[in-house]
Amino acid sequence: MLPFVSKAFTKDDLPDAPVIVRHRPSLPDDMPNYVTARGLATLRSQLAASEPGGTRRAELEQRIASAVLGPPPADQGEIRFGAHVQVRAEDGRTRQVRLVGVDEADPPRGLIAFVAPLARALLGRRAGDLVSVRTPGGGEELEILAVTYDDPG
Repeated sequence: MLPFVSKAFTKDDLPDAPVIVRHRPSLPDDMPNYVTARGLATLRSQLAASEPGGTRRAELEQRIASAVLGPPPADQGEIRFGAHVQVRAEDGRTRQVRLVGVDEADPPRGLIAFVAPLARALLGRRAGDLVSVRTPGGGEELEILAVTYDDPG
C-alpha cells in the first residue's frame, strides 16, 4: 500500500507551462515555408494552447498561414524534403537525420531544416553517395547509407 501524499506536494496545482515559440530561421523571400504533417500538427497544437490575443499566438497564426505541406517525393530513393537519412562519417560514426521545415527543426534531435547546409548537401542524393559538408570545425565527408520516408497511409 502506498503512503498518503498530501496534495500540497504534487505538481497538479502548478500553472501550465507557457507555450514557447522557438526562433525560426528565416527563409529566402521566394522559398515556400514547407512543413511536414507532423510539423503542421505541432504548430496547430501550440496555437490551441496559446493565450488569445498574445504575440506568440499571432506568430503561430502567421506560421500556420504560410505553411505548405512538403510534396511527396516522386522517387523515394532520392533525398527530398521529409526524408529520413542515415549517414556515416569518416570516423565510422553513424547518425540519422530528417529533413524538415524550419518550424520543426531541432538539430540535437536529428531534425534538420531543409535550408541548412547539411540538408542542402544531401538534397538530390541517394544511398551510396558521398557528400562533403562544411562544418564549423572544417569539412566533413559523409556516406549516405539509407534513405526512407514516412508511410503516407
